[in-house]
Amino acid sequence: MQGFSTRAIHAGQEPDPTTGAVTVPIHPSSTFAQDGVGGTRGGFEYSRSANPTRTALQECLAALEGGRHAHAFGSGMGASDTLLRVLLRPGDHMVIPHDAYGGTFRLVDKVLSGWGVEYTAVDLGDLDALRAALRPSTKVIWCESPTNPLLGIADIAGLAGVAHAASVTHPPRLVVDNTFASPYLQTPLALGADVVLHSTTKYVGGHSDVVGGALVTSDDELAEAISFTQNSVGSVPGPFDAWLTLRGAKTLAVRMERHSDNAERVVELLAAHPGVDRVLYPGLPEHPGHEAAAKQMRRFGGMVSFLAAGGREAALKICATTKLFTLAESLGGVESLIEHPGQMTHASVAGSMLEVPDSLVRLSVGIEDVDDLLDDLRTALDAASA
Repeated sequence: MQGFSTRAIHAGQEPDPTTGAVTVPIHPSSTFAQDGVGGTRGGFEYSRSANPTRTALQECLAALEGGRHAHAFGSGMGASDTLLRVLLRPGDHMVIPHDAYGGTFRLVDKVLSGWGVEYTAVDLGDLDALRAALRPSTKVIWCESPTNPLLGIADIAGLAGVAHAASVTHPPRLVVDNTFASPYLQTPLALGADVVLHSTTKYVGGHSDVVGGALVTSDDELAEAISFTQNSVGSVPGPFDAWLTLRGAKTLAVRMERHSDNAERVVELLAAHPGVDRVLYPGLPEHPGHEAAAKQMRRFGGMVSFLAAGGREAALKICATTKLFTLAESLGGVESLIEHPGQMTHASVAGSMLEVPDSLVRLSVGIEDVDDLLDDLRTALDAASA
């Protein structure tokens, strides 16, 4: 198999046969001429069903994750919703992480539950707890690793073993949200996952200029069902969005190395500062998921969370004081971001079993010069501790 960056730059991206253009063209056409009734050129007839720019992105994503099939979506939540429409029916049960992303929890708790889907939130770092949560009606085990925003780690191969041993005829599907790790740092299909999910808005796109999602699988039957459902509900990205995401994927490897380098330096600063009560980062030996992360990840990534020693008010002051770390939601872009999950990305879990600590601060460490990032963060921490 070719190396990661070679696949990122070339998979699905042969020079245009008509012009020789080395960059995949943007195909904004909504419809395509047919050579007679049903005689499509290259399988394209209407852009909701398929578009050449989107197809190039999908071939690239499949190659990066080591899967046979990829589907690109208009958002990560669009991908999540479509997949769960395929996998679940009223009366079915799913397992989610006890610290799941707020948007995923909202979809499951507020939307799917209204259609009769049941769920149990479990610490997926505890395989015995997972086994205890499984029911005959369990159809999906939904995993994030690392989780958002607490940076929890699940042993993906261990989860796959539990899932596939749960039933001889209809084992639950293991879905892994690989957004935080990206396919450069982690490939869940190789560890036994059935489906990989991405918010390609984040590291795959990498420049905070596009919203998108993706599903990757090697299950032919499941891929066909995803294609049918996606086309039926229309959750597709536009060609320009697909092109921007494909452009971002080309530099994923070099960006993830820099994100990881910078994050490790930020962790060193946080761990030594009196204004920080606890640092959450899987690269730390004391992290409960460190061993599993070291086994299944190339590096530990660019996401860092920490608990401010001064509680909620200190956390809010830190978020309000940084200059280079921009106060904003989302993550995975080239620029550094800071947020207070309790009042921003995870407000939807307030008052639930998934509520996050109010002293929690989440950092998406960008690729700026690291000394500038450290100075910015140190200034904010000092001000909050004064």
